[in-house]
Amino acid sequence: MTAIADRPTTGPLSSSAEFVALDETWSTHNYHPLPVVIAHAEGAWVTDVEGRSYLDFLSGYSALNFGHRHPALVAAAVEQLGRVTLTSRAFHHDQLGLFCQELAELTGTDLVLPMNSGAEAVESAIKVARKWAYRVKGVPKDQAQIIVAGSNFHGRTTTIVSFSDDEVARADYGPYTPGFVATAYGDAGEVAAAITPNTAAVLVEPIQGEAGVLVPQPGYFAELRRICDENNVLLIADEIQSGLARTGELLALDHEGVRADLYTLGKALGGGIVPVSAVVGRRDVLGVLRPGEHGSTFGGNPLACAVGRAVIKLLATGEFQQRSRELGAHLHSRLGDLVGKGVAQIRGRGLWAGVEIAPGGPAGRDASKALAARGVLCKETHDNTLRVAPPLVITREEIDRGVDAIAEVVCP
Repeated sequence: MTAIADRPTTGPLSSSAEFVALDETWSTHNYHPLPVVIAHAEGAWVTDVEGRSYLDFLSGYSALNFGHRHPALVAAAVEQLGRVTLTSRAFHHDQLGLFCQELAELTGTDLVLPMNSGAEAVESAIKVARKWAYRVKGVPKDQAQIIVAGSNFHGRTTTIVSFSDDEVARADYGPYTPGFVATAYGDAGEVAAAITPNTAAVLVEPIQGEAGVLVPQPGYFAELRRICDENNVLLIADEIQSGLARTGELLALDHEGVRADLYTLGKALGGGIVPVSAVVGRRDVLGVLRPGEHGSTFGGNPLACAVGRAVIKLLATGEFQQRSRELGAHLHSRLGDLVGKGVAQIRGRGLWAGVEIAPGGPAGRDASKALAARGVLCKETHDNTLRVAPPLVITREEIDRGVDAIAEVVCP
């Protein structure tokens, strides 16, 4: 191994190729990013190290719902950076209670369990559901089961990939965690058939983003709610990507008029500034946790809470939900015009769409590269689908620009 002091030094990096080469040399290859090196961003736009501008049509997989460097969020972060950033949960601080109260009031829930990443929120919900099953429902020790949906994506921890059917995410990470039963997404009948006295919860995404922005048929969630109520089972909605105004409502499940017992939130909750996640839900469910049974050094830290509170304030106005509804209708109308002209199907809600490229068209990654060459950043999933999720601060004219680029790339 070469000692750090013995490695050759170079001058300042200036080109995208140099930065990409540095990443490829020193960064573990667990991602395959497009060769765009972003150095600056504002609103719906990013600029690379050579000064080229790109329209962001992905917004950090919905972590940037409010755009890059939203002034209110940056101001909240800067103000808190000048005060205190971390205490650990060994002590109280002056932001945690306010953050939890405001998030609970916004979402119409009782308690908040703050964490950091989305995967941590899902892991926390799983732990809470199991503990609730043993302490409250009376499931025999170590026999609790959680029903999940096929083609799900809830994160990449060992437990979560144990119930994934994506072999790229799952292969070579066994032995896998037991206690999960998979059902077809959108099939409430399979869920009903899978229920046993040991079922603790049903965990599902209101819209499956990684799977290609899949929206189930109307009535699916109402039926899940009925099944859960009849069998004393918790309904857990993973709103990490679909929540916080992305679909035109605060929570995607609101479109169905259905309430979950627990929600997992993340991504946009940190405003694209810091990782913030949370489990929110019923007091009698989250209340099963006692001191020492679950925790996180950084979960609910002062900086995260301050930024999260600023996010909550933006969402409380309803402005971003309205923007997503109105601009989302325009986005889907424009994309819908491409169906039959190189596009097989458009799926999604609000400012979120899956663009399924028709057979014979370019592969998703090739289409993403071609879009980047035209100044639009998008990303593929499952080979032939483009995920479109622009920041909610985008304009109609910018949407048109992005859709025009997609048309150039996928329509012959």
